[in-house]
Amino acid sequence: MNKLSPVQQKFILHWGEMGTRWGINRTVAQVHALLYMSPKPLNADDIVETLAVARSNVSTSLKELQGWGIVKLVHVLGDRRDHFESMKDVWEMFRVVLDERKKREIDPTMRMLAECIGEAEKDKETDEYTEERLRELHKFFETTTAWYVQIRQWPTAAMVKFVKLGDKVLKILGLGG
Repeated sequence: MNKLSPVQQKFILHWGEMGTRWGINRTVAQVHALLYMSPKPLNADDIVETLAVARSNVSTSLKELQGWGIVKLVHVLGDRRDHFESMKDVWEMFRVVLDERKKREIDPTMRMLAECIGEAEKDKETDEYTEERLRELHKFFETTTAWYVQIRQWPTAAMVKFVKLGDKVLKILGLGG
């Protein structure tokens, strides 16, 4: 996969740009895009050559993507080098990324909010309004997290149907016309 088509180049460059907006290193996102587009597992040398980036950046990127659980190490018969492939099921990849973001971002925020609420209850200097804001934010995260945990278990077909319902959900709930 050393020679990319114009469409592949466009996608990989865009995915790298989007990665930076999502708080992910550009090279990490580009390595992911390349592996996602590749019909076969690639070794680090292939990735270095195709993307024209430093070997150290590729190694770091592969470790990060494996840490996220969306890229895995595979072996190719007759080749002793490590090869890598991206998860191909976009719905499962979305779930895995959401799981990681929840673990890395939401869970620590919920713990911090709970601590702040506990401290505010004991602290005479914390006004009621601040405590109310903290409680409301914590309740929001609690509710949305509980919802996510429920739908995380749904089969992909159910998830697709649910997403495609869109505004029809309001009608079903009797909240929209």
